[in-house]
Amino acid sequence: MKGMEYVATEKGKIAIRPATISDLDALVRLLGELFSIEADFEVDAARQRRGLSMLLDSCGKHRCMLVAETQGRVVGMASAQTLISTSEGGLAAVVEDVVVADGRRGEGIGGMLVRAVEHWAADCGVLRLQLLADRTNTPALQFYESQDWKSTRLICLRKTVNPQ
Repeated sequence: MKGMEYVATEKGKIAIRPATISDLDALVRLLGELFSIEADFEVDAARQRRGLSMLLDSCGKHRCMLVAETQGRVVGMASAQTLISTSEGGLAAVVEDVVVADGRRGEGIGGMLVRAVEHWAADCGVLRLQLLADRTNTPALQFYESQDWKSTRLICLRKTVNPQ
């Protein structure tokens, strides 16, 4: 990411910046908020901490982990990872987690995070972004639509391999 984005809101100045290991506790809390409203996932702080640590250890050209911060407090996060798309003939990226703390939604923080991920993707030569959203999470679906994301006719399937 070329630089931090700052925007002043009614509740203070928001900075979008790369996440660091010192943000881990806040990131785990944010994922807890997100997974508590998604039927396909469960809140498991140890597993979320392990996954976040893996992402933070390898951020760079193929992985991105950003936070929204105000007054020294992390109030949002977004992550993305690249993969090779045969349909695009190049890189695509999966936006894995976009979440804004419950009391801070509606301030434009989510849009700032998504734009920052889009800038990271463009800098990395990514040709397509994709994400999964809970089909019953109407506010999230409306948010992504407002950010010019389009739904597809594809469905997501999953299978657990080597469960721990």
